[in-house]
Amino acid sequence: MAESTIITGQFVRISQTPASIGERLMALIIDYFLIGLYILSTATLLSKLSLPSGFSLFFFLCVVYLPVLGYSFLCEMFNHGQSFGKKLINIRVVKVDGSTPSIGSYLLRWLLFSIDGPITSGLGLLVVLLNKNNQRLGDLAAGTMVIKEKNYRKIHVSLDEFDYLTQNYHPVYPQSADLSLEQVNVITRTLESGEKDRARRITALAKKVQKLLSVTPRDDNQEKFLQTVLRDYQYYALEEI
Repeated sequence: MAESTIITGQFVRISQTPASIGERLMALIIDYFLIGLYILSTATLLSKLSLPSGFSLFFFLCVVYLPVLGYSFLCEMFNHGQSFGKKLINIRVVKVDGSTPSIGSYLLRWLLFSIDGPITSGLGLLVVLLNKNNQRLGDLAAGTMVIKEKNYRKIHVSLDEFDYLTQNYHPVYPQSADLSLEQVNVITRTLESGEKDRARRITALAKKVQKLLSVTPRDDNQEKFLQTVLRDYQYYALEEI
């Protein structure tokens, strides 16, 4: 699986590689094995305690059912995107831009797990196979992905790389400051692409950016336009540092 590189607005380069389907399945098997051991041990303990029937039900709900039901959500939320299975396999959940998911993101991917698997007979597996980041439906909805932890690197980019953005630099398109990090990453990847249809992709993207920012290029060079937009964005990002 190809490694993706992102440069954030704070000029931190993030390199990450999506976890494979095999790694994710192995982590899931480990998690289910641990859950099975937990249920077996607590059920054995419950049978030996001889608790009153009402209290036994309460004990089962609080100590067995709820922890098992929320296992993946609780583990990922309190263990930086890792269940015990994911930790053993060295994979973790992150946002697509490399940042740490919010509680809402963890909750959304957890809520959609049943749709990915049991309810739709494994539709999530098909979705994973069809997208480059190996994301299931829950990941796509939450804007998350599962990555190989050993391939995750944050490298601070020297500001010398942006020495062309001096105090004398004057942005050509001030609207560039309104671009999102994801949109900037798309522009960067397109400009750095070595594919055969690079020229076509640049032209198509330039038209979309022009429409998005409501700007008219100074000349007909679409590649130069995107490069200028990117530099203008970096100029405004540097002002925030």
